[in-house]
Amino acid sequence: MERRDFIRVCAATAIALQGGKAAADARPRSYARSLLADEGGRALRASQLAVGENYVFHYPFEGTPCFLLNLGKPTGRNVPLKTETGETYEWPGGVGPRAAIVAYSAICSHQLTYPTRQISFISYRDRSTASRISKPNMIHCCSEHSEYDPAAGARVLGGPAPQPLCAILLEYDAAGDTLTATGTLGGEMFNTFFSKYEMRLALEHGSTARAQQRVAAKTVVTPLRQFCKQQVRC
Repeated sequence: MERRDFIRVCAATAIALQGGKAAADARPRSYARSLLADEGGRALRASQLAVGENYVFHYPFEGTPCFLLNLGKPTGRNVPLKTETGETYEWPGGVGPRAAIVAYSAICSHQLTYPTRQISFISYRDRSTASRISKPNMIHCCSEHSEYDPAAGARVLGGPAPQPLCAILLEYDAAGDTLTATGTLGGEMFNTFFSKYEMRLALEHGSTARAQQRVAAKTVVTPLRQFCKQQVRC
């Protein structure tokens, strides 16, 4: 093989590999199966989730918060979505008796704003908590007013967010009325998140290593109003 042919083949291979890597970013990724539990360590019952309430749990890492929501009505099914890099995927829809329970990474895809123990600039707003700026029944981030539709895979409906929130895949066990997180779907931003907030996460979780530790067999779910001291409404 001549040198120029070799270089052309290598370039084509590199492009193919890059494409494969990007495509994989939008596919379902499996993590540890983690049972959603209440603050007493008991299995959380899906029927206990109040409609419109913001709940927080951490997954797939100890330092990455997620929203758990009961939207009160069935969501869309097999919703087509796209990541910032243009990779497409389908969000399967909600789970539970009414297909109304959803979970997403609580890290905004624009500036990586996330709920902390002190304050949260991002949350779900139902009709009773929406403002003139935020639409009802949306996840709204007050940092730059990015808005996501949780009933449609956290599709971006407003603001500068470049892609939907990363979805957390849930399994519902009807016999026990329990929920288990099994993986993620969509554009993950965890590495960028850990890099940007390394010092803060180390303080919040005791060490950087602890923040980046994968969640094991159980993760605790807490109402956002109890998880953080202040929720910013904009």
